[in-house]
Amino acid sequence: MIDEMIAPPDNNAESTLLGRFLGLEKHEYRAVAWSFVYFFCVLSAYYILRPVRETMAVGSGPDTIPYLFIGTFVTMIFASTVFGWVASRFPRRIFLPWVYLFFISNILIFWVVFSRAVASGEEHIWLGRVFFVWLSVFNLFVVSVFWSFMADIYTREQGRRLFGLITSGGSIGALIGAAATSALTMKIGFQNLMPISAAILLVGVFCIGRLKNWVHHEHQEEIGETVESEKPLGGNPLAGISHLFSSKYFLGISLMSLIASLLGTALYMFRAELIETAILTPDARTLFFSNMNIAQNALALIAQMFLVKQVVTRFGIGRSLLLFPLASVIGFAILAMEPTLMAVAVLDVVRRGLGFGFAKPSTDMLYSVVTPEEKYKTKNFIETAIYRGGDVVGTWAIKLMSVMGAGISGISLLMMPFAIVAAAVALWLGRDYKRRAMKLRARGVE
Repeated sequence: MIDEMIAPPDNNAESTLLGRFLGLEKHEYRAVAWSFVYFFCVLSAYYILRPVRETMAVGSGPDTIPYLFIGTFVTMIFASTVFGWVASRFPRRIFLPWVYLFFISNILIFWVVFSRAVASGEEHIWLGRVFFVWLSVFNLFVVSVFWSFMADIYTREQGRRLFGLITSGGSIGALIGAAATSALTMKIGFQNLMPISAAILLVGVFCIGRLKNWVHHEHQEEIGETVESEKPLGGNPLAGISHLFSSKYFLGISLMSLIASLLGTALYMFRAELIETAILTPDARTLFFSNMNIAQNALALIAQMFLVKQVVTRFGIGRSLLLFPLASVIGFAILAMEPTLMAVAVLDVVRRGLGFGFAKPSTDMLYSVVTPEEKYKTKNFIETAIYRGGDVVGTWAIKLMSVMGAGISGISLLMMPFAIVAAAVALWLGRDYKRRAMKLRARGVE
């Protein structure tokens, strides 16, 4: 674990104005720059395609969304199991780039198939449903693997200083990806966004190689303990599940993930229901979703660049995690009084902006006090299978409430207690993280 290897920074070393402003030490510049570009590529590639997924969901029909999430959950369980098997048998330096190369090949296949369907004028409802499921797996996997890698190469202290900055690279990428989709969709068609996304993700693979080289040169004497080790993680492919259910810490993270998924799913279904009659064409819907993505990523970027480091260092991870559920309580209270498409869109933008701005980097910091196997296997299982399981529960719960006549206002009121529970769990996780960090520090692990 890199926590044990990176020497404390030289306090006498001269630091630049930029370094002081961003919280960087001299020896971190190169690694942070590559990490920044890497996450830029991951989220830019995803946000180019995300509006296409939302368009496919609306085109499939709001009533089919619960079934799409069941398909996503089943696929995610299978994919998580395969990933656990790969992580157990192959070194991290081998399987990390291949995860991305696999998804790049998938994007290009979808491009070819969609292009043929559009050119021939064929209906592509079922193809759209397959794409929805695939992209729902893709986005969680590529982001989860990225943050497992980050938690593997940076210490706890570095994570508190640097993860906000690194996350801002993703938000800039997401902002540019969403803007590119907004600018290009009506000109080239949604299907021709796919090779652009694949090319950007390929640059991310190059960044992985640069970061592995940095680790290799910086830590030659301890190379067997780093991401450059020739040894696989080993263990049981299903170890992520066993670690999860044997730890209150991981169960707490999972509960927050489930609640976040439930609340997000409620907004997702509200939006799909309202937009079906408000915006009629696929390209216009793609444009609407792109503009939402631009707004939420601009908000996230401001938080990541200027706020998250200050909040975490001054108030702790628990209070940083608290902001997301607190905004949800306020937002759903407003939505209960104003159940319109604009209100749903604004709440979705604010929640996702705060989620990526505070909750995501803070949650990723929680994994800096666990073992390498837990960083890859347990983290991946929570952020993929558990999160998508929350989608399934959420969609069917919302559907049931709708059938019972609750409506958007009634459902919004029912979401508020869940957000309050998430707030309490966030504060507990912050305290437990601090306890774990103190135990590691007492053993000399920085």
